[in-house]
Amino acid sequence: MEPSTRRWEQCAAQGYSLFVYGTLQFPEVLEVLIGRVPQRRAATASGWRVAALPGLRYPGLVPESSALARGLTLDGLTAEEWEILDAFEDDQYDLRPIPLASSADPAWTYIWTAPVAQDDWHPDHFAIDHLPHFVTQCAEWRRGL
Repeated sequence: MEPSTRRWEQCAAQGYSLFVYGTLQFPEVLEVLIGRVPQRRAATASGWRVAALPGLRYPGLVPESSALARGLTLDGLTAEEWEILDAFEDDQYDLRPIPLASSADPAWTYIWTAPVAQDDWHPDHFAIDHLPHFVTQCAEWRRGL
């Protein structure tokens, strides 16, 4: 399988949507990473779970037959934006297409490939407990890119 770092080029060239289910759902995070908030649509992925990750503030998407992952699609990303978002994601994510309940076309998303916690990740808890500090960290990361 080709490295995830090259798949973003295909996504950009084909105009694919990116399914986001964690920190990239937050407009503040998108704004500091790519300088804008792209068009977003609510989306769900059956058979996938947004899992908490041990010791981390962000989640991972993992297969689980009885689960339903809620998130958003980001549409109209440029090649530069795809490249930035791909660089932002941890090496333990794998960029792959998945079917969405709300669309005939699959979207691409970052699947987590390492162990996860038993708990689900909750965006409301993240927003209250960690979002401001996370946005600051994202801005610092982006300045160093």
